[in-house]
Amino acid sequence: MQDIETRKGIILAICAYCLWGIAPLYFKLLADVSAFEILAHRVVWSFIFIIILMQFIGGFSRLTLLLKKPKQLLVLALTSVLIALNWLIFIWAINNGHMLDASLGYFINPLFNVLLGMVFLSERLRKLQWFAVALACIGVLIQLISFGSIPLVSLALAASFGFYGLLRKKVNIDAKAGLLVETTILLPVALAYLALTLDTASANMLTNDIGMNLTLVAAGIVTTIPLLCFAGAAIRIPLSMLGFFQYIGPSIMFMLAIFLFKEPFDIEKGVTFGFIWSALVLFTADMALQRRRRLKQS
Repeated sequence: MQDIETRKGIILAICAYCLWGIAPLYFKLLADVSAFEILAHRVVWSFIFIIILMQFIGGFSRLTLLLKKPKQLLVLALTSVLIALNWLIFIWAINNGHMLDASLGYFINPLFNVLLGMVFLSERLRKLQWFAVALACIGVLIQLISFGSIPLVSLALAASFGFYGLLRKKVNIDAKAGLLVETTILLPVALAYLALTLDTASANMLTNDIGMNLTLVAAGIVTTIPLLCFAGAAIRIPLSMLGFFQYIGPSIMFMLAIFLFKEPFDIEKGVTFGFIWSALVLFTADMALQRRRRLKQS
């Protein structure tokens, strides 16, 4: 029975990261729509889609308990801002020729999470982890010193999603209920923005063609399904195992950027990616060694 649940967890993890990896293909369909407008639709349709899902698979009881905890609601207000910022930067990056920067951001994210764990959760870094973080920092510093630029998009994506994950971990809330509260908090802002921009070509759904409207509505599915797959995987397999799959998404993004959308991969990006990939090899090796030691001890 445990093996079956583990296999389900692995399948769900692969689905989640593959869906996140190919998400840029969806946003490219909305290249003529502003990032703010796409974000607003993403919030609105995610809210509706989660409500419909919870009608079928449950979760409202946990939502009722959550509404009685003001401290957790306050944390979710902060995480809603962080995830909205992450979504906005990601959408803008994809539709403005910065898919490689988005990919780099999600490659950096696991290393950034290690630093957050050390600073906020009192987790101690092992030697290989220190070396991995140092390599990543060197890669960014070389880009700053030699090429006079900072990968702002990459660092902003890594930081916003890193702090989002940290706060969601500390608040320990069911994925569906938490996402519903976050989208509910963002909903008035999203609706107000859409109402104020009805004169734009795509904001008024009454004047759009059916294809555009269906693409905008699909924002709810694109947002929610991978998050639910991830949540399902997280409860079935160890976090260390889940970590091995987290590079699927940025790897798919990287290949799409290079081979499909022909984004330039110059020496500046090559050096930074090289250091980050080296850091991730060490990081993954460290996870594998720790898992092997735990198995031997058990």
